[in-house]
Amino acid sequence: MIEELKEDFRVIFDRDPAVRGPMEILFCYPGFHAVLVYRLAHALWKSKLFFLGRFLSHIGRFLTGIEIHPGARIGRGFFIDHGMGVVIGETAEIGKNCTLYHGVTLGGTSWAKEKRHPTLGDNVVVGSGAKILGPFRVGDNCRIGSNSVVVKEVPDDCTVVGVPGRIVLSGGKKVDQKTDLDHNDLPDPVAKVISCLMDQVRTLEKQVKQIKPPVAAVETPEVAQMAPIAESAEELPAAAGGEKG
Repeated sequence: MIEELKEDFRVIFDRDPAVRGPMEILFCYPGFHAVLVYRLAHALWKSKLFFLGRFLSHIGRFLTGIEIHPGARIGRGFFIDHGMGVVIGETAEIGKNCTLYHGVTLGGTSWAKEKRHPTLGDNVVVGSGAKILGPFRVGDNCRIGSNSVVVKEVPDDCTVVGVPGRIVLSGGKKVDQKTDLDHNDLPDPVAKVISCLMDQVRTLEKQVKQIKPPVAAVETPEVAQMAPIAESAEELPAAAGGEKG
């Protein structure tokens, strides 16, 4: 237990540049508190004290805003940054040295009493608001972008963004090990599609201008007949003014 606590402190110091000291972690880090409660609840769950484990987990949720089912299996070096709104389901499995940001859901898509939650490999980073739904595996060293929705298996060493999640980097190696999830470097597939559509619109506008002459240069028979009427209408105010004078 002492070694696990020391490792938890090292993990937080390594992955959160805002931390200033051990006392701040002890009193001000809900992710740290949630992991401590989970370990106790998980021990009760493995001892088949299901109600006590679930009740302790419920208390941890009330205190931290983080819901970790005591049946979930979590490896060492786990870190939840900020944490509010994180949900980890009963059959979820998390490997070593994984990081979750606030609003992450590791959820299920079935009501059957079976494996229905995702499995995360080692060194996985999941950005804020991301949803990973279903009984599949997210490979080692993967990064899941903020607000992504992942519903199918992800191979090792991949970066996933979008709704539904799409693999945008595969097989790439991290240049800087200290950078866990630099969102400004992630490609935006939606913006790329919009940019392509705008290019097509500009091309079509140029083609239309080349084919169609200006509207002012087109004189149809109807326009020619209306011209004398318009000239007569313009003369009426002048004539009326002359009679009145």
